[in-house]
Amino acid sequence: MRTLLVDAARTLVPPKGDRHGPLPPLMLTLTVVTGLIDAVSYLSLGHVFVANMTGNVVFLGFALAGADGLSVLASLVSMAAFLTGALAGGRFGSRFAAHRGRLLAFTTALQAVLVLGALVAVTVSHGEVTSWARYTLIVLLGLAMGMQNAVARRLGVPDLTTTVLTLTLTGLAADSGPAGGAAPRPGRRVLSVLAMFLGALVGAALRTELAVTLALALAFLVVTSVVTRRLSAQAAAWTEPA
Repeated sequence: MRTLLVDAARTLVPPKGDRHGPLPPLMLTLTVVTGLIDAVSYLSLGHVFVANMTGNVVFLGFALAGADGLSVLASLVSMAAFLTGALAGGRFGSRFAAHRGRLLAFTTALQAVLVLGALVAVTVSHGEVTSWARYTLIVLLGLAMGMQNAVARRLGVPDLTTTVLTLTLTGLAADSGPAGGAAPRPGRRVLSVLAMFLGALVGAALRTELAVTLALALAFLVVTSVVTRRLSAQAAAWTEPA
């Protein structure tokens, strides 16, 4: 338990000289954003994910088999948007390969613009998820989350992928006990799960207030971008490629 708490504290407040600097708490913030956005997509856009592509592939199979409440088109549009965002994120990762701080600041700013576009669409539709509003949100949010996934992969902060928890949970269990020994970074892994859970919980609680949920996600992205830009203004060691 002490190891878990110490690791969690070091994740939230990284010690001076940490290889990843302020990236761990910033990535946790993006994990909360993922929970918020997937709550919006699943609960308000008709049982479709924009960040969890494993779920989308499964939903696509269900929809093709004729399961009620699922849409083949929505799943395909979400996957296409996600892949496009991931492609863009990969390009940005190459462009800012020498400076992780600039990469995160730039891409979270772009994500904020995309989420702002989704918020505008909701406002124009007066909070009603009409057909055009639904697909506009799926495309914009899918692009944002695909980009986030690709950039998180490029940043290479262990156990903080921001959108996928399967390997995190597997590692938390498999690396513990007599066979695996002491699990590395248990506090960070637990915090990652809790961050996603918290985002999903808040997003679900605000499911009737779609604009509020998107505004909250937008605020987190803006704060992440601004903080990252300020902290990476100087050539700190953590900004170098992982």
